[in-house]
This record gives sequence, structure tokens and C-alpha cells, in this order.
Amino acid sequence: MTNEAPQLHIDSDWKAQAEAERDRLAKAEQSKAAHEAEGGHGALPPADMRSLVGMIATQALAGLGMYGDRDSGRVVVDFEGAKFAIDLLGVLEEKTKGNLAEDESAELRQVLTELRSRFVQLLQVVAQQQAQAGGAGAMGGMPSPAAMTGSPAAGSTAPAKPSIIIPG
Repeated sequence: MTNEAPQLHIDSDWKAQAEAERDRLAKAEQSKAAHEAEGGHGALPPADMRSLVGMIATQALAGLGMYGDRDSGRVVVDFEGAKFAIDLLGVLEEKTKGNLAEDESAELRQVLTELRSRFVQLLQVVAQQQAQAGGAGAMGGMPSPAAMTGSPAAGSTAPAKPSIIIPG
């Protein structure tokens, strides 16, 4: 055996390697930030008219039952909430008349037309189903919750279908 003491080997290049790694990570972070600023994953949409209209329209669609409950398979319809969101878009259209770019104005009109049409169509479908079930409307022309539970008659062996729930 030799009596050599362990020697400490100091890599004189470690500072250069650490700085290179820091620079590489900084560039990666800048690249990620630039990607997010361009609308990449993780970035919020721009705070503009299109986003505002889209957010309110999504609330109206939710009220019209477009986003059903995955667990129960039921469609929850909130006519009053949907009407409120559609009315808000109407107010927005009225108050911004003449102050929007043509494409913004056209998009708002299109969204309002589509939502109003869906609202009326769904209201008619629910009213027809109520009439067939013998229910009477109790919410100022809007269907009553009791008539739209969609549950099969007692003793029925028919499979449960997705039902519409109208909060009262």
C-alpha cells in the first residue's frame, strides 16, 4: 500500500459550467414567457371585447344546459340565469354602439342572435314537454321545475334518460 493522502481535485471550470447552466435556464424561461405571451398554454386570453363577450356567452350557454352534469347525466337548465346573461350582452351591445370595431360589433350581434334563438327554441321544447306531461307553467311563461324532472313514472321499467332540471 502506498501512503498517498487523498488529493482534492478542484475543477477550475466549475464556475464557467455553472454560469452556462444559469444562462441556459434563463433562456428557457424567456422562451416559455414569450410562448405564453403569444397565447400559448398557461396564458390567459387577452382582456378584450372578444373575451368579455365569450365569457358572458359561456354563462348563457351554461344556463341553457349546454354543460350537463357528468356524474348524474342530467342537464341543468337555468332560464333566468341564461336570460340574465343574454340581457347583459344586449346591454353591452346597446352601450357600445358606435364604439366597437366592425368585426367586434358583428361578432356581438351574431352571438346575441344565436343565444336568443337557442333560448327560444329550448323554452318551446320544454313548454311542449310540459304540455304533454300535463304541467302548467308557473314561472311567468317559463316552465315549472316540477313538470321537468324527467323521472320515469312510478313502477316504470324504462331506462332513465337524461333529464332536465330547472331550478326554482
